[in-house]
Amino acid sequence: MAGGWAMFPLAALSLVAIYIFVERFLTIKKASRNPADFIGRLKSLVVAGDIQGARMLCAQTNTPIARMLEKGISRIGQPLKSIEASIENVGKIEIARLEKNLSGLATVAGAAPMLGFLGTVTGMIGAFIAIAQAEGSISPKLLSGGIYEAMVTTAAGLIIGLPAYVGYNYLVSKVDSIIHDMEYSSIEFIDLLQEPQA
Repeated sequence: MAGGWAMFPLAALSLVAIYIFVERFLTIKKASRNPADFIGRLKSLVVAGDIQGARMLCAQTNTPIARMLEKGISRIGQPLKSIEASIENVGKIEIARLEKNLSGLATVAGAAPMLGFLGTVTGMIGAFIAIAQAEGSISPKLLSGGIYEAMVTTAAGLIIGLPAYVGYNYLVSKVDSIIHDMEYSSIEFIDLLQEPQA
């Protein structure tokens, strides 16, 4: 409470940041889990011509890569461009799901320190108003109250903003890693479909 009015929105921002980070962390962790032999088993099923088995394997795996490749498998028999386009479209949807709310975490990372600085400025203004209205000698307690409020909001803003910034970059790097795996898997799948034609 020593930080004044700015502490209320800062507390709200901290709760938002914690919620987004935990929710996205769990979602991204789940999405990054691919069984080690998934691609190998999928390849062998497609090569053997067991399309239904390949689709069932994808349905059981429940990851972005599996959903993307399942769409490609369902298009087998159509022109290669059509298969590529369907995989790409599902890939875009999966990426959008992975990146959901990440911009909110970035906003908290930028807004919390700014809000802290705003609290600092209003605290200093309050201190100077109190000095201007004081009659006679100015007590250190009068001056320190406003400065104390100002410093508390700055510290709170930075304490919220820095972990949110680090958390945002961590999650973005994890999403980038999953996107890379998705691209690699889709290229491998398209190459597999081209092999019989070679």
